[in-house]
Amino acid sequence: MKSRTIKVDYLARVEGEGALLVKIKGQQVTDVKLKIFEPPRFFEAFLRGRKFHEVPDITARICGICPIAYQMSACHAIEDAFGIKIAGPIRDLRRLIYCGEWIESHALHVYLLHAPDFLGYEDAIRMAKDHPDEVKRGLRLKKAGNEIVRLLGGREIHPINVRVGGFYKVPNKKEFSALTEELKWTRDAALATVGWVATFAFPDFDLDYEFVALRHPDEYPFNEGRIVSNKGLDIAVREYDQTFVEDHVSHSNALQSRLKERNSYFVGPQARYNLNFDKLSPMAQEAARSAGLGPVCRNPFQSIIVRSVEMVYACDEALRLIEQYEMPDKPAVNVELRVGTGYGCTEAPRGICYHRYRLDDRGVIVDAKIVPPTSQNLKTIEGDLWQFVQTHLLVQKDKLQWQCEQVVRNYDPCISCATHFLKLHIEPE
Repeated sequence: MKSRTIKVDYLARVEGEGALLVKIKGQQVTDVKLKIFEPPRFFEAFLRGRKFHEVPDITARICGICPIAYQMSACHAIEDAFGIKIAGPIRDLRRLIYCGEWIESHALHVYLLHAPDFLGYEDAIRMAKDHPDEVKRGLRLKKAGNEIVRLLGGREIHPINVRVGGFYKVPNKKEFSALTEELKWTRDAALATVGWVATFAFPDFDLDYEFVALRHPDEYPFNEGRIVSNKGLDIAVREYDQTFVEDHVSHSNALQSRLKERNSYFVGPQARYNLNFDKLSPMAQEAARSAGLGPVCRNPFQSIIVRSVEMVYACDEALRLIEQYEMPDKPAVNVELRVGTGYGCTEAPRGICYHRYRLDDRGVIVDAKIVPPTSQNLKTIEGDLWQFVQTHLLVQKDKLQWQCEQVVRNYDPCISCATHFLKLHIEPE
């Protein structure tokens, strides 16, 4: 019985270092491994013994693409432990800085990492020779998102202005004027992006996923909500540990998450979209419909359209928040220390980012847990690879290898984020 192996030693156009191995025997896929060999970075261990106010700056270093997600989840968890609620302009500014992160991250993925797959290029540099206007548009979109993060976060990469309770400094209304004009262009460019990616050819690959995302009664989720799924899950953030579990697999330096009662699940833009379509702005909903999408999209290859729709929403939401903004009396609420455990979950560009912290009476971190979105998608990605290869066995090997890489890139994985922690099991002789 003939055997074949599809091997990708280094995955291209993903953040971090990983590899792919698929084994086929006869007409059956026998093994799929998404190998994450980037060294673990032990961020939870770094946090133990640090004061609460250091946590947002430390966790921002987990990822250069989505530091806001880590800062926001950390702040929410610590505020939960201290019994702090954030409302009004400070809450709005948190949504606004999240808009910036979504715009820059989605633009990077859509234009520079994912679009080359659909257009047949090895990378965006080669694609730019034939599609210079599109690549320039993508770079300007990313720059606009970065500018929101810079204005509110103090700098574009690893922002330093976010703190427990709010911000160290907040802008006045006038500081938004130049940003507003650029965001109007950005929103138009995001709409054009939806139209552009909708013309791509997508494989027929609809699967029965369990989508998991935050859901808020009044808004498309960024910072708050219950954790829900399309298969009946509906829990408070503090129930996360009772519902989800992380496994250490031998071929990966990243833990793999699963639902205790079921198995793999799917987080990220498609999960948010499928569970919160009704909370998108009218402009974003219309953009989705014009691209041929309904309220439900189960094809992960079409995630590039969904990300583009979320860019439209993020631009729309940013303009709304800026228009209604009134400078708060103080940039942050008062923080009173108390012993406790706090839970936070926000929507990173790639999906829910969960944090849990236990603090003592001095505000020192006693224990920390961080679950990034990519580690939550790893089992689902391996499942996709298994299903895709099984139904495309007759495809020429070189093309199938390319398509397998695209299956992984559908999720815009951030491998560095996923390797922050590794369980060590020592078995005595």
